Amino acid sequence: MALTLRSCSSTSFINLKDTTKSLRNNDDLPCALSFPNRKPSSHHLRPSMKLYSHEVQATHARTRQEKLHALPHPHVSNDVKVPVFVMLPLDTVTLGGNLSKPRAMNASLMALRSAGVEGVMVDVWWGLVEKDGPTEYNWEGYAELIKMVARHGLKLQMVMSFHQCGGNVGDSCSIPLPPWVLEEMSKNPDLVYTDRSGRRNPEYISLGCDTLPVLRGRTPIQVYTDYMRSFRNRFADYLGTVIAEIQVGMGPCGELRYPAYPESNGTWRFPGIGEFQCYDKDPMILVITINFPKRRDFFRRDGAWNTEYGQFFLEWYSSKLVEHGDRILAAASGIFQGTGAKLSGKVAGIHWHYRTRSHAAELTAGYYNTRYRDGYIPIARMMRRYGVVLNFTCIEMKDVEQNGSAGCSPQGLVQQVKMAAQTVGTELAGENALERYDPGAFAQVLATSRSGPGNGLSAFTYLRMNKRLFEGDNWRNLVEFVKSMSHGGGARVSEMDSGRTDLYVGFVKKKTLAKENDLALV
Repeated sequence: MALTLRSCSSTSFINLKDTTKSLRNNDDLPCALSFPNRKPSSHHLRPSMKLYSHEVQATHARTRQEKLHALPHPHVSNDVKVPVFVMLPLDTVTLGGNLSKPRAMNASLMALRSAGVEGVMVDVWWGLVEKDGPTEYNWEGYAELIKMVARHGLKLQMVMSFHQCGGNVGDSCSIPLPPWVLEEMSKNPDLVYTDRSGRRNPEYISLGCDTLPVLRGRTPIQVYTDYMRSFRNRFADYLGTVIAEIQVGMGPCGELRYPAYPESNGTWRFPGIGEFQCYDKDPMILVITINFPKRRDFFRRDGAWNTEYGQFFLEWYSSKLVEHGDRILAAASGIFQGTGAKLSGKVAGIHWHYRTRSHAAELTAGYYNTRYRDGYIPIARMMRRYGVVLNFTCIEMKDVEQNGSAGCSPQGLVQQVKMAAQTVGTELAGENALERYDPGAFAQVLATSRSGPGNGLSAFTYLRMNKRLFEGDNWRNLVEFVKSMSHGGGARVSEMDSGRTDLYVGFVKKKTLAKENDLALV
């Protein structure tokens, strides 16, 4: 099935085969799209138009029968626009360094623009850009994407992804760290995180190596700094305009945390509490962990986590994580200062066992957050120091949807992080943790974004663009959601499209796709 979008407010119809001659020699896109009339921005691509009145009349007839899933009407509104971004696929740039399926990407961006999204987010993988050797950078695939995004009048959030892709929730492809880095890891296994059982995790370099010249004479912080500086120099003309935000990766999945709950090889399953990642050969670590109690004793109701020793260990463990984030963000701030691009950092939404006293799953990930201590204020304060936006996940989740035996409370956690950000004056943005297309998830995001002044979201990034997003109900829900967010959560699309102002989502029959089945939108 391929997506067809037809506008019910305009008689304009875009035939992508007529849009640009350069597409003829690439993928034959199995779809045609039409959009509502919008005032084009300075970057907006203006394709040729062709009138199909019979198409419009047929569409009007169908839309009278087409119910849109209206999100619940908010009772309170900020009247502040919350821009919505959409994450691009993880493999947007291929292992060879080229833009994947450029024709399909072009059509997808056109559709997102028509829906009113602010822009898109993309991972800028260290393992792709610097894979050929130290300081040998290949930015060409990303350069092609940036130019395409600019033509559509969209903006970009670009993630400096210093972690591997693969082995975690939602990872649909494998992109390891650069080969020359993996070679150094094989020589010195203590470059990676290690748990109590001796399991090594190669998805991110251990923060214990931050200031050690372990990467062919450079420290990891120096390597990350050189990478970001090369990015800035290559794309200086787009920073602050097309490239609106740089999200700085600081751990596994790009999040500031320890890899306490890796899914690869069955190491962890939800809702496990995870493992502390501090068992390498560092003498200080050996002193701290030598008398470490068994895990079940440490985390029980009145366990060692709340003793003098436990508090000392958790303070040390969490402070090392904050110091790691401070080093990377200090470097990023120095590089991107004055470019006009925002900086952001991502914090994981570890909502399971939140209702317990110890908050065990948060502790192993490096967030010293318990019933008696707020673990997010130190992180928010560190980000505030550099003017960095705190980007938090699980914004779409409700407590009633969760496993009752796991002590989950995503809503309680989100509220706590919002209050921490407000307390220290840190800007807060959000993401959904899991793929969701239903009105309930979108409504929950709206409820979070429309909180009182100074306590809402500055932006929301939707995970993720794929084939399912462009299916009928899913696409309608997204369009409705974006429209509501553009009015500060105070607007809603009418339940029935009688005003003929919204996008109709239909499909091209399978027989029209026989030629290019593999070239769907994404």
